[in-house]
Amino acid sequence: MSSEKLKIHFIGIGGIGVSALAKYYSKKGHKISGSDIAFCKHSPKNIPQNTDLVIYSPAVKSDNPEIKEAKRRKIKIQSYPEALGELTKNYFTIAVSGTHGKSTTTAMLGILLLKAGLDPTVIIGTKVKEFEGSNCRVGKSKYLVIEADEHFASFLNYWPKIIVLTSIEADHLDYYKNLNNILKTFKKYVGHLPKDGLLIANKDDKNIQKIIEGGFASVMFYSGKGRGRKEAERLKKILRVPGEHNVYNALAALTIARALKIPDKVSFKALSQYKGSWRRFEEKSLKIKNSKFKIISDYGHHPTEIKATLKAAREKYSKKKIWCVYQPHQYQRTFYLFNDFVKAFRQAPTDKIIITDIYDVAGREEKKIRKQVNSEKLAGRAKKKNVIYLPKGKILNYIRKNVKEIDILIIMGAGDIYKIISNF
Repeated sequence: MSSEKLKIHFIGIGGIGVSALAKYYSKKGHKISGSDIAFCKHSPKNIPQNTDLVIYSPAVKSDNPEIKEAKRRKIKIQSYPEALGELTKNYFTIAVSGTHGKSTTTAMLGILLLKAGLDPTVIIGTKVKEFEGSNCRVGKSKYLVIEADEHFASFLNYWPKIIVLTSIEADHLDYYKNLNNILKTFKKYVGHLPKDGLLIANKDDKNIQKIIEGGFASVMFYSGKGRGRKEAERLKKILRVPGEHNVYNALAALTIARALKIPDKVSFKALSQYKGSWRRFEEKSLKIKNSKFKIISDYGHHPTEIKATLKAAREKYSKKKIWCVYQPHQYQRTFYLFNDFVKAFRQAPTDKIIITDIYDVAGREEKKIRKQVNSEKLAGRAKKKNVIYLPKGKILNYIRKNVKEIDILIIMGAGDIYKIISNF
């Protein structure tokens, strides 16, 4: 993009990714406007006069009135991934990809580069304390670190110099249909690396192993097993964020730092200071009826993430009474991964799990699937007394009534369940 200052309108500006891009352009001196169904009705009138560019969230449909108006006025239109893709060509871009761990690895890496004096620009799908609670940091160097989402194959718009692969697993099956299509798309994405590009890959992930055959770029592996076990143990001791999954996220960040010739001393210090980010095992203390307990807010919404977070909580608080309130995210995901969710809840090392109603993702749900799956079925199939279903409106009273049974309360899900905390 040229140095000319533009008027840019964002449709879906409330989204965690789109808002980061809006902040980036605003800090670069462009004039920003935006709309979002969370706070206003979409309308042609929302687009200011003389708008140069309209950027929209991938969740926005083509029949959206603002998209139609932009087309009528012949304004340039880009999706969020297309706009971010243009930026990746202007920087030395490091793209963090994978089914799990993207946000945390991106945050760790961004902070590491910052502490190493490399002044990166970071665009991420969560809020980071070290970036003044923002999901965007604008630096002055050539480095851009992005969280590269695989949903809707968004990452095929990106052209990074370094790609990080944290994990590959079945998810977003409403779009991909099966794991084979996911693997094919990841392979195509890795093919975007230039000849002098670098792939940083989790050696312990069997699905990553399936796609990295072929001479597309040089590969640096990281592992928490074998030779990597000693390093993993060292990281586990210094990290403030618990769980094996976070050790792997830190291993990924450390491997990239080494590729960039950042001294280990700097990397380990930066990783030891990482305070965690918004809704990633985010801890707060609370008091109800003279009972003190800790709340952990977590974004986990995939069976693997549920297992990792609950395991991390049990390891950190081995003798405490742990409860979890879980809000499934999207009917499609709950339907396609139903048996995996059931297994995760059956094996959960918690004292109680409350499953509440499925978070309805606007514009992404099929009516026939909505009829086939619900949270009551999910709780029933777990066949455990400590796994129950409760509608959202009854959760607070249930917790207040049983507050003496709780030391740690985990509020988990990618929807709006985190807002329940403000009602305590």
